[in-house]
Amino acid sequence: MEADITSQAVGLGSSVDFSLMSLFLRADIIVKSVIIILIAASIYSWAIIIEKFKMFKKINQNTVEFEEKFWKSKSAESFYNNLPSNKDDPMSNVFRKTMQTVLKSRSRSNLNEKLTGLLESNIESEINLLEKNFSFLATVGSTAPFIGLFGTVWGIMNSFQSIAVSRNTSLAIVAPGIAEALFATALGLLAAIPAVIAYNKFNNDSKKYSQRLENFAKRFLSII
Repeated sequence: MEADITSQAVGLGSSVDFSLMSLFLRADIIVKSVIIILIAASIYSWAIIIEKFKMFKKINQNTVEFEEKFWKSKSAESFYNNLPSNKDDPMSNVFRKTMQTVLKSRSRSNLNEKLTGLLESNIESEINLLEKNFSFLATVGSTAPFIGLFGTVWGIMNSFQSIAVSRNTSLAIVAPGIAEALFATALGLLAAIPAVIAYNKFNNDSKKYSQRLENFAKRFLSII
């Protein structure tokens, strides 16, 4: 490793390329691994963010439409019979599963208790689907800065080793390692900040929608 550092130090000229690609190619295997992990985490986080944003927008629109039609319908059974099979928003799913139990139930005794438990179970199931991949966003938000910090520390260690091997405190010797280190830190923050913001937003949206489902369940039970 000392030979690599020495050759790097000797090979530095008066001008050093500090482009992002050059920083990556010049970095050692540890820093490269950190950079690749952070870039992959950031890309996957953005894929989740875009997918969840579209999903919440769609289900909110579908839920408004569902509630308007439901409360205007003559009966829950007639609405169930006319409910399109391609309706796949959480509130429609909760209603459909519950009505299937109501229509199949021959005994009306303890029906309210059965439906209460069924509604709670169905709501929990739908919310779990909504919150899928939330844990990944939370993990990226909490760990990416530390992964970037690890790359930073490693890059600075390389810079000090370059100084020790070459016995030269010139900025040209120290700068490449520090630049690689700061690049890793920047990528860590770039991955973490959007993930944290998105997680907080979607978690809040999920809680609001869960409360909306619970309110619907209470009103639905009152008419059953």
